[in-house]
Amino acid sequence: MNLDIARALDWRSPEGWKTVTTVDAHTAGEPLRVILSGWPDLGGGSILERRRRAMERFDDLRTALMWEPRGHADMYGCVVLSPASEGADFGVLFVHNEGFSTMCGHGIIAVTTVMLETGAMTRQEPATEVRIDTPAGMVRARARIEEGRVTEVAFENVPSFVLHRDRVVQVSGLGDVRCDVAFGGAFYALVQAADVGVDLTPGAVRDLLDMGVSIKQAVSEQLAIEHPFECDLGFLYGTIFTGPPHAEGAHSRNVCVFADGEVDRSPTGTGVAARAALHVERGDLAIGATMVVESIIGSRFRVTAVRRTQFGPHAAVVPEVTGQAHITGRHEFCLDPIDLLANGFLVR
Repeated sequence: MNLDIARALDWRSPEGWKTVTTVDAHTAGEPLRVILSGWPDLGGGSILERRRRAMERFDDLRTALMWEPRGHADMYGCVVLSPASEGADFGVLFVHNEGFSTMCGHGIIAVTTVMLETGAMTRQEPATEVRIDTPAGMVRARARIEEGRVTEVAFENVPSFVLHRDRVVQVSGLGDVRCDVAFGGAFYALVQAADVGVDLTPGAVRDLLDMGVSIKQAVSEQLAIEHPFECDLGFLYGTIFTGPPHAEGAHSRNVCVFADGEVDRSPTGTGVAARAALHVERGDLAIGATMVVESIIGSRFRVTAVRRTQFGPHAAVVPEVTGQAHITGRHEFCLDPIDLLANGFLVR
């Protein structure tokens, strides 16, 4: 039998198979699968309205692309959509192991990089602005361009605010745990790692995951989580453990456990935005000041408290988050109609 690699390289999925084309990237180590084609039309309306339709009709496609064997328990993605508001360049719908997110900072950095690096949008030196509709509102990203390459992306986030300060919740296996709850595009419970005796290192990921899930459940049950304008945004997305940095030049370290026990490899864009609002309210971050936050693997984001604003009943801060993303591959995924595992599974 003669081996013909060229024929394998030319292979295309048979007629009747569903195919989905993506460009994959990572931001500070956290993956983003950018879904460019193959996702069903979600119609018009706001991104939140399209998010509801996707949740109702196409959750099996989400699991097919995020779960094994095409993804894994910590996979993250976004669907590129037509814009929903005047002036936006495009819209995004974020997906992960549990469902459909409301906002994602590392996703904004990565999708901006992908759209510019692939030529889907024209990039101009020294900077190119990209306006993205998300379920949480429009986000303006600014990519720094050097010699035709995207070297970093900064985005001005939605207004971020503190919902609860210095609250104590009863957590199974941990007892009383002190936390704050803040919004940076999604709601997070913020906990000092020292209070629960956990290290912010990859070796402690099992403990971080278990504690993060337990704290999220306790806070969701014991504290009201309400968004001032959109009931769809009124839920706790994750737990963020904070502690001292492990390297010079950083303010602190973050580890975020979100969705159904995903552990963020990046410092969490919406998480550092929520933290900026908390630090401004506490008086230890001035307007205009920047802090550098490490992730569990030591990668970094910068977050700046740009200005104060009012968001419904909440005194809020508009933060700017800056990081780097890199393309890792281009993929054409196919779903064999006779594959009993085509819609994915998780083993953890």
